[in-house]
Amino acid sequence: MATKKRAASSSFSSSSSKYGLAPWLAIAALVLLIDQLTKITVVRLFSYGESQAVTSFFNLVLIYNKGAAFSFLSTESGWQRYLFTGLGIAAALFITFLLKRHAGQRMFCTALALILGGAIGNVVDRIAYGHVIDFLDFYVRNWHWPAFNIADSAICVGAVLFVIDELRRVNK
Repeated sequence: MATKKRAASSSFSSSSSKYGLAPWLAIAALVLLIDQLTKITVVRLFSYGESQAVTSFFNLVLIYNKGAAFSFLSTESGWQRYLFTGLGIAAALFITFLLKRHAGQRMFCTALALILGGAIGNVVDRIAYGHVIDFLDFYVRNWHWPAFNIADSAICVGAVLFVIDELRRVNK
């Protein structure tokens, strides 16, 4: 039985990896493009700190984040920009290696491609502006989640897909 599974898995990998990195890099590039276009649009339409209600639980707001997720280390003196830029570049290189190595594993690579596109989107911001542009503000009553962007969303969706893929793999 294990031999049959391994053989089926092997044929799936070789048939779906015939395009190699191309589909996964295309997903990452699409995430990067959407992320950067939305950030450019918000920067052109809003002043820093300006907010526009969209629904009863969602605003668009222009915020700059010099830290990491949820503004972690954002009040530091500036060294965090270089740390998070370096970590983002290192993560992008490692993810590209994993994508090449596992190109036939669809959910795993989709997850990694989303994370890659998001990581590069935030690295572009750090290099170009010295901070990440955040603009999505969700809230319940007076409690707001920290503002985030499309890159952050792609990273979170990728992380969820990664966990689902691992749970599926463990349960086989």
